[in-house]
Order: sequence, then C-alpha cells, then structure tokens
Amino acid sequence: MIAGMALKEDVRTFWNRASCGEELYLPSQEAAGFDEHRRKRYELEPYIPGFARFDDTRGKKVLEIGVGLGADHEGFAAAGADLHGVDLTDRAIEMTTRRLAHKGLKSTLRVGDAEHLPFGDGEFDVVYSWGVIHHSPDTPAAVREIHRVLKPGGEARVMIYHTWSLVGMMLWARYGLLRGKPGTSMAQIYASHLESPGTKAYTPTEARGLFRDFSHVETSVVLSQGDLLEGGAGQRHRGPLLSTAKAIFPRWLVRRAAPGLGLFLLITARK
Repeated sequence: MIAGMALKEDVRTFWNRASCGEELYLPSQEAAGFDEHRRKRYELEPYIPGFARFDDTRGKKVLEIGVGLGADHEGFAAAGADLHGVDLTDRAIEMTTRRLAHKGLKSTLRVGDAEHLPFGDGEFDVVYSWGVIHHSPDTPAAVREIHRVLKPGGEARVMIYHTWSLVGMMLWARYGLLRGKPGTSMAQIYASHLESPGTKAYTPTEARGLFRDFSHVETSVVLSQGDLLEGGAGQRHRGPLLSTAKAIFPRWLVRRAAPGLGLFLLITARK
C-alpha cells in the first residue's frame, strides 16, 4: 500500500509539471493556443474522434478520467453532454477549466483518483479515458471503478498501452539490447522508460481480462504517433539517434506491414 501511494505521488508529480503535449503543442493558454493544440492532436491521432464518438453523447451523462489539456473534453462539452471530468493533477483541471471558459462550455471538473472515483454507483452513460489508467499503480482497481460508476448498459471507451508495440520494441532496443541487457522485460521497459514511473502495457487478451466484469468487450490496436516517430508528445528521449531515425523512418511501410504493432490498445466495453 505504501509503495503504491509513493508511486502515485511520483505519477502526480510527473504530470503536474506539464500535461501530455503541453510543451510541444500548446503555444499559449489563450483560445487560439487551445485551438492549435486540438488541431495538432487530431492531425497526429485522427482516430480519436471516431473512437470517442462525441456526437452521440448529447444529453448523456459522461465522465472523462484524465482530462489532460482538455481537447477531448471540449469535444464532449460541445456535443452537449452532461459532462464531468477528473484528473489526478491540479494542472490538468486548471488547463481544462481555462479551455472550456474560452469556448463558453461547461463541465463539472475536479481533482480525483481513478482508483477511487468520487461518484455513486451507476451514474454515467459513458466513461471515457484516453491513455490514463495504465499510469495508475492499480489499473485493475481503476477498471473496477469504471464498471461501478457506469449505468447498466453504459459504455466504457478506454485506451491503454499495448505491450507489443513499435514504441516498446524501440525502447527495448535502446535500454535493453544496446546496454547489454537483452533479458530486460517489456514490463520493466515501460515502467522505467515511457512517460511517468510505473507505466504499464497490456496485450489484447490481458485487456479483456481487465474488463471481464463487462458483458461485452471489443479491442483493437492502432499505430500511435510514437510508433511512427511523428510528433514528440510523451517522449523523454532526445538526441541525434532519434533525430536520424525520424528523418529516415519508412512510415508508409510500417502503416502497411505492421498495423498490429501500435502502442494504442482501444477498448470498448458495455456494462
């Protein structure tokens, strides 16, 4: 328990310094800056709107876990959802509040822990979370909370990291193979070298196990900007090797030959 609490504080500290993409894609905290961030986010990750399905949440009670800079949260608010959002960090809540204020949009936002959601049972029609609960020390607890707060028939739309991704393999090559430690596990690689401390990744089979209490679960894998060496959000790794790889990386070939080696594991689960 103590170790988990310490790790959670490490995660909070990491993301309180800057939300994902803030330093790269948010030129200002004015309306134009948030618009540019949203444009860049969906240019690099064009599959998000289709997965989130903002438009079908009009009039529905929606919870987003991990609002970050608020681009997706803005999409739900603009669609007319009865919207609520939680994030582990004060920074994300402040940034998303500012974004919505610029747009004249509304949401009930609060600092909160995915493992202990501050809501009653069966409150939400949709729970959405993009790239968040794999950072939680107790990801299964976060999934149980998602199930608990959903109404019967409600839907979870969640992205977590996929173990057998090009991102993971590149990190293993750099921090395992090239350091003479080829036996380093993928779990160790993700926990130590991808974003905040303790980050986890899952296979589709493991993801279905996480969501086993749901009546119906679908999974799919997509290539992330990291797999394609596009953009730089979340990257902790700089240097000439990465710059050279970005310049020569055969993205067209990867998209055609390795679509199943993406970092993003998309889960749609119905309660």
